[in-house]
Amino acid sequence: MTYTGKVRPGGPPAVRDLADLAITKMSVGHMDNNAYLLRCQHTGEQLLIDAANEPDRLLKLIGPDGLARVVTTHRHGDHWQGLQAVVDATGAETVAGADDAAGIPVETARPVRDGERVAVGDCELQVIHLVGHTPGSIALLYDDPTGPPHLWTGDSLFPGGPGRTTTPEDFNSLMSDLQAKIFDRLPDETWFYPGHGNDSTLGAERGSIPEWRARGW
Repeated sequence: MTYTGKVRPGGPPAVRDLADLAITKMSVGHMDNNAYLLRCQHTGEQLLIDAANEPDRLLKLIGPDGLARVVTTHRHGDHWQGLQAVVDATGAETVAGADDAAGIPVETARPVRDGERVAVGDCELQVIHLVGHTPGSIALLYDDPTGPPHLWTGDSLFPGGPGRTTTPEDFNSLMSDLQAKIFDRLPDETWFYPGHGNDSTLGAERGSIPEWRARGW
């Protein structure tokens, strides 16, 4: 089946097979949080982005091959409700942005900062620090050598605009980081996967940046 990125709470996952990396997206919990299981096509090593909720469903998705690490994109509670149970069951290494680690009740074994790399078997994800939604929010970039880049944005970027901020200073910080680290750097065909809802591409959103800045959210 063609991958569209559309999933629903309690529904089946959506699977996308790249040459070197398999991506499985599933909606969990009453807030329609997206959890993403990444699997190296060569080694079978797996990484989970946001153990947000419903750990039993996440563990079934992970399966018998286990989990090397789980990355939490930011400290908000709806993104780590299933984290403790997943870590207890798998022994996975916990990874999160250094400036948000203290706000996550499960200890972060590896706090990461902008530009660091996180492995998924033979594949690598680059950490992009985006300040505004929370102080330590991170996005993860997979620069696919066989096609366009893939980007997991947590709650910092959605189809239709940036994630929620509570002050003008936080909004300006997030917009500046999105502009400099995401839109000015990556091509239009970059596919991004947010923390809730449907996916999009940077090209589909780029023309709306002036509107986002004008409205202030």
